[in-house]
Amino acid sequence: MLINSPETHYDIVIAGGGLVGGSFALLLDALPAMRNLRILLVDNAALGNDASDASKPFDARSTAISWGSRQIFLQAGLWDQLYPGLTAITDIHVSDKGHVGAARLRSDAMNVEALGYVAENTHLNQVIASGLLNSKQIAVLAPGSIVSVKPVPEGVSLIMAAGSQTETRITSRLLVIADGGRSTLCEQLGITLTRKPYGQHALISNISFEKPHQGCAFERFTDTGPLAVLPLPDLDGEHRAALVWTLTDDQVAETMALSDEAFLAALQQRFGYRLGKLNRVGERVLYPLNLTLASEQIRPGIVLLGNVAHTLHPVAGQGLNLALRDARELAEMMAEAVAAEQAASIGNYSWLQQYVQRQQRDQQQTVVFSDQVTRLFSNNSPLLALGRNIGLLGMDLVPPAKRWFSRQAMGMTDRRIGPVSRRHQ
Repeated sequence: MLINSPETHYDIVIAGGGLVGGSFALLLDALPAMRNLRILLVDNAALGNDASDASKPFDARSTAISWGSRQIFLQAGLWDQLYPGLTAITDIHVSDKGHVGAARLRSDAMNVEALGYVAENTHLNQVIASGLLNSKQIAVLAPGSIVSVKPVPEGVSLIMAAGSQTETRITSRLLVIADGGRSTLCEQLGITLTRKPYGQHALISNISFEKPHQGCAFERFTDTGPLAVLPLPDLDGEHRAALVWTLTDDQVAETMALSDEAFLAALQQRFGYRLGKLNRVGERVLYPLNLTLASEQIRPGIVLLGNVAHTLHPVAGQGLNLALRDARELAEMMAEAVAAEQAASIGNYSWLQQYVQRQQRDQQQTVVFSDQVTRLFSNNSPLLALGRNIGLLGMDLVPPAKRWFSRQAMGMTDRRIGPVSRRHQ
């Protein structure tokens, strides 16, 4: 529910109403044990108020949702609203340009209807915003901001601002910081972020092909770096897909300067003709690629979630999956504490250490996997290229290897995800 000004005390304050912060709030809302807790979500913009994509529908930005993340959206009560607007990824084709090695991951081999899904961001944000605004438990201050944070014995003291209103001081047992990779709150608190540059940029755009994608996503390793093509809904007869093309820093200026025609030719030369001729490219956007890790994920009364805690290279598609698993673990730990009549422990440093310990292995394995895949497939060494080629051939021929890689792609590293099912509800 939307509020104009906050109360004086909350059990949990969430900074950031985006994909991770909003999903975390709705995970709490879906847990019966949390019904009596006071929860405030703060975001510096009005929720769901994103008209940028609506004015340019061809260029609508999108997010890949793994099968494992689907399970979390189900738990948060969002899946029924999300599902009609998603494009299913039924197959993933992995190949290395200039080499015969290739592998195809299929949803039917994993007994699921899809390995993952692609959601246009406008739809995704609107569904999450609707869930937050319709919640009777979650108070939403948006637009609003946290001006300052001060530790106090019972948690944190926050100075809040909402529009032109007078600043308000409130307290909370726990502050959950989920305001993205450029967190102003972390800067204010002196929490440093360690960035390891990959010397690469991701070029993001939407493209259209001569042939329909038929639910297939492509991961193609090229001389410039990996490129991913994800299926999108057709629009006005055009067969759209989302492109994420990894470029080295010294290739960025030249590639961005290409005309649309020259850009499509360069992309076609690297991607090939699996979907026929490339017909159109939309607006091109760049962002630098780094492995970013927070120096500390917890302090007394404070915990970090999402990109502010760890930002991964997009090639392995693991960043969002990991953030949502973190969010679910934290939400379920809170429910366990409340059910055991230990709600007062939420926010204690020793309690937060248990969260870090429970997620440490998952985080470390996911970060290492993502980093190693990035470096393996961004290296033009002939020896490594031979190894990649053998690996792709082996993965396609050895069912256990293919199944393991499929589970990674599906975000099924969570120990609690059991047998899969074709049902979406």
